[in-house]
Amino acid sequence: MSTILTAIAAAAPSPSPTVVPDVDVTPGVAGFVAIAVVAVVTILLVVDMTRRIRRTRYRAEIRQRLESDAGSATTDEPARRADEDGRIDLGDDTERG
Repeated sequence: MSTILTAIAAAAPSPSPTVVPDVDVTPGVAGFVAIAVVAVVTILLVVDMTRRIRRTRYRAEIRQRLESDAGSATTDEPARRADEDGRIDLGDDTERG
């Protein structure tokens, strides 16, 4: 039985190596454009995130300085300031009127 399988395997022609065209293997212009768009969007998101984090950190530093300056005037109620439109700033980035 094994001789029959060996004979069949030997009689079957082996596939000849073929050359695949580059067009079938490479992503081409569409792939390059897609990756370039993803890269540009990623860079813009990182820049925006960095700006937002920096802005938040600066606001926290300013709030800390204001609280330390206001610490000498000990009051139980947070400092309230009415804006020109009548809203009250409570110092916690929420506005209540």
